[in-house]
Amino acid sequence: MRRLFLIAVIAGCAAAQLPAQLLQLRITGLDGLAAKAKESTDITLDSNLLKMAGGFLAGAGKDGKDGDTIKQLLSGLKAITVRSFEFKEPGQYRLEDLEPIRVQLRTPGWSKIISSQSKDEISEIYTRMEQGKVAGFAIINAEPKELTVVAIEGSIDLKDLSKLGGLGIPSISVPGQSKDSGKKGKQE
Repeated sequence: MRRLFLIAVIAGCAAAQLPAQLLQLRITGLDGLAAKAKESTDITLDSNLLKMAGGFLAGAGKDGKDGDTIKQLLSGLKAITVRSFEFKEPGQYRLEDLEPIRVQLRTPGWSKIISSQSKDEISEIYTRMEQGKVAGFAIINAEPKELTVVAIEGSIDLKDLSKLGGLGIPSISVPGQSKDSGKKGKQE
């Protein structure tokens, strides 16, 4: 038991000293789900693609304000990865499929900040801190016929996540946020 504790402490210290890119969340274990899904989305945007998207969105909307807001939000981000699957019927994936992701989210630096469960839905939001600042988010949203996992590297306010709906970020209820503000970011 003592040796196990010592190994855990050493691993934690080593993880704290790893470069940030090695601590980024890797969305793994979901590759086989696309073949079962009636619809799947796979979005991977690195910093260069985020800059390009920000430039493209700068003139969006009637008065350009929405595009400018999104461009400003994207400027603090390094990467966005979205894996989303929609199935014809329930039971096409297992919650155990999320275990490789959840293992990473139990490592030092990551904290679960929101967890909402009902009979039919699980929503979780995790945050990763570096030197007292938000350095990333992870979102897991599991419904009977839908599964979405999002990894965001960089700095963004939690209340602003819903504004990135056009990039595949699901709308998740955040305490203190009205339901209408979450729907504004989701594009039909």
